[in-house]
Amino acid sequence: MNVVLWVVASLLAAAFLAAGAMKALQPKEKLAASGLAWAEDFSAGQVKAIGAVEVLGAVGLVLPALIGIAPVLVPVAATGLAVAMAGAVVVHIRRGEIPGAAPAVVLLLLAAFVAWGRFGPYAF
Repeated sequence: MNVVLWVVASLLAAAFLAAGAMKALQPKEKLAASGLAWAEDFSAGQVKAIGAVEVLGAVGLVLPALIGIAPVLVPVAATGLAVAMAGAVVVHIRRGEIPGAAPAVVLLLLAAFVAWGRFGPYAF
């Protein structure tokens, strides 16, 4: 199970690093034009903050365990990303984008799985 948790955490980290960097580095208008219509509901600063949270969460999913310093931050990061994805699900449903909520639900479940495993029976 430890290997499964590492694989899931690594995949989540890659996904959140890519998505977060995109949100943090691109202008809000470009994001909205490229299909992220939800960005229109938020200020440019809020979109960049969401991106920064995702990047920091991605780093927190793997780096503390890799270097052996404060590995308790791994499940904390996973929990934070799960909460962020719960917010994303709410935003998509509120906007009537039910199919758009599916990826956020999957990421939420995977982050919750990592949090459960690393807080619980497979902690470092």
